[in-house]
Amino acid sequence: MYSAHALSLAIWLPIVGGVAVLFTGGDGNARWARRLSLLIALAVFAATIPLYAGFDHHTAAMQFVENHRWIPAFNINYHIGIDGISLPLILLTSFTTVIVVIAGWEVIKTRVSQYMAAFLVMEGLMIGVFASMDAILFYVFWEAMLIPMFVIIGIWGGPNRVYATVKFFLYTLLGSVLMLVALLYLYFKGGNSFDIQSFYALKLSMTEQVLIFLAFLMAFAVKVPMWPVHTWLPDAHVEAPTGGSVVLAAIMLKMGAYGFLRFSLPILPDASHELAWLMITLSLVAIIYISLVALVQEDMKKLIAYSSIAHMGFVTLGFFIFNAQGIEGGLVEMISHGFVSGALFLCVGVLYDRMHSRQIRDYGGVASHMPMFASFMMLFVMANVGLPGTSGFVGEFLVILGSFQANGWYAFLAATMLITGAAYTLWLYKRVIFGNVVSDRVAALHDVGVREFSFLALLAVAVLTMGLWPYPFLDVMHSSVNHLLAQVSVSKL
Repeated sequence: MYSAHALSLAIWLPIVGGVAVLFTGGDGNARWARRLSLLIALAVFAATIPLYAGFDHHTAAMQFVENHRWIPAFNINYHIGIDGISLPLILLTSFTTVIVVIAGWEVIKTRVSQYMAAFLVMEGLMIGVFASMDAILFYVFWEAMLIPMFVIIGIWGGPNRVYATVKFFLYTLLGSVLMLVALLYLYFKGGNSFDIQSFYALKLSMTEQVLIFLAFLMAFAVKVPMWPVHTWLPDAHVEAPTGGSVVLAAIMLKMGAYGFLRFSLPILPDASHELAWLMITLSLVAIIYISLVALVQEDMKKLIAYSSIAHMGFVTLGFFIFNAQGIEGGLVEMISHGFVSGALFLCVGVLYDRMHSRQIRDYGGVASHMPMFASFMMLFVMANVGLPGTSGFVGEFLVILGSFQANGWYAFLAATMLITGAAYTLWLYKRVIFGNVVSDRVAALHDVGVREFSFLALLAVAVLTMGLWPYPFLDVMHSSVNHLLAQVSVSKL
């Protein structure tokens, strides 16, 4: 009985729980809002564990499927299910939400219930995106999740939060409009059905495929974000509170990449091959150019934001070289980047809570007064660089290996990030953590407390587990990736 509704529980428990948190009242009941939020976040994470435990790794078929009539007049169904591609992303979402609730436990002092409720509701909506098998259901979840993030940045963000929220909302909304047009075309082309799997069987001409591919590209590229539609991300990260930056980097960026795997490649295989040169070019530009941009940043958050764009370039490169190493490497890179970028933004948040500055020049000699924090940040910096033994190495190695099989130049150019990534990340660490103590404010810093130690330790365990034992992550996605490659290799002309 539980397995029949396990996926719905993972979607709706945080949404209903978020509404319940709102009813805890104002800041006078902040303690109860925090406790209830943590309880719900832990319950959702516990609810997603059986999805992995009961998942059959040997089949590419959708599992934990539920299909109910929703809007019969337009043949729109509440149709959900997961495969080896969506399952790791759902687990990442539930894990990250627990981290965010703990991270905001003491930092958020006003409108606590609204803050926690926004993250819980957004968690359910994001899981809904990864689980949707109906195109309109997917679109509803895709658009609805913008609202909590809009609220989070707009209320708890920095001084330029209004500009950042409007830019974020307009970029993502305008891209999504074209996706809706493409979905409506597929609906009428496929006999008035919004079932995503029915789209896979459609016979589309090359012109149709290319136009639909470009419509999807606008929506997914903005969300990734790919160069040159990436400019909203640094602004959103800089103005967002720490929890917002963590979810934005760890989860929301992955939805654009997930869209390519769920829609563009299997529905439009010929256009995907035809336009692979464009996707590879944009990915390599992100890897090389954006890494150079990161080198000159003076704001720690902005540097990590640009680093995220470069790492997501690795992901899209892996997807469009059409081999198992590339796609699996891209998926592993998505999960790893969720851990590592989230951890780095939390590290910046730990420093910001003490110094109220994100400027690199205001720091130096932090290791003298925060040795435990410096050790944690060192691990996450090494993972961001791609040091063997950390999660960052596994995905990047697989993508480079797959790229080499496709074209040696792709691998050579992609590998330049191992150099530039080390340059900007290690330079950041050197200037902030090492050297002489630059001010009395730095001299007054105190090391991480129990709360901060808990979420940094959880992420450290995740980074090391994936780096030292990647098999559980790769095994669950292998059948689904092979099935996807078989779909992409079939011409629809």
